[in-house]
Amino acid sequence: MKLIEMTVDKYVDTVASDAPAPGGGSVSALAGAQGAGLATMVAALTVGKKKYLDYAETCNQVIETGMPYVQSLKEQVDRDTDAFDMVSAAFKLPKETDEQKAARSAAIQAGTLVSTQVPFETMTMALEALRNAQKLLGGFNTNCASDLGVAALQLNAAVKGAWLNVLINIGGMKDKEKAAEYREKGQAIVDEAEGIAFDIYSEVERIVNA
Repeated sequence: MKLIEMTVDKYVDTVASDAPAPGGGSVSALAGAQGAGLATMVAALTVGKKKYLDYAETCNQVIETGMPYVQSLKEQVDRDTDAFDMVSAAFKLPKETDEQKAARSAAIQAGTLVSTQVPFETMTMALEALRNAQKLLGGFNTNCASDLGVAALQLNAAVKGAWLNVLINIGGMKDKEKAAEYREKGQAIVDEAEGIAFDIYSEVERIVNA
């Protein structure tokens, strides 16, 4: 059964077990899906309200843009665990002969690359979802302010959690040039995500404290 198809209760119990996966990468992806979903919820609860008619067009755009991110980030939950399983299987390959050692090493590197690519994609999606959520700062149903704040927190957690998974995997990459490229691009994503999340959270705090 796919992780994303489990009941919430079963999924949390699986995360809490001694199984090595799902781990931080899958959890980060789910956080991102929840954050993206909350942002679209806030937009949906703004559309149709007389008080917020001027913001309907932007909110509809947020919904249209945001729902694909919800779906894509849900898919990342299982993709991250699949990538981990790929590396685990590679480490179990025989290494008795030179040929076996070479094949095993190549499989480990292939798995490590996928295990880097997947959380990097999660980071990218979560950042795009944060940018989408940021559009709501122009005007939204303030009864949902706390939900928008949580959306920002969840999406920022998705970015930074996935980033840790990128970092731990690029440490095992033999292609140092590619590893450096992931490090540079990933750090830029983290920096931007933190800035957007701070802006959203700060505005939400201002609203709820008014």
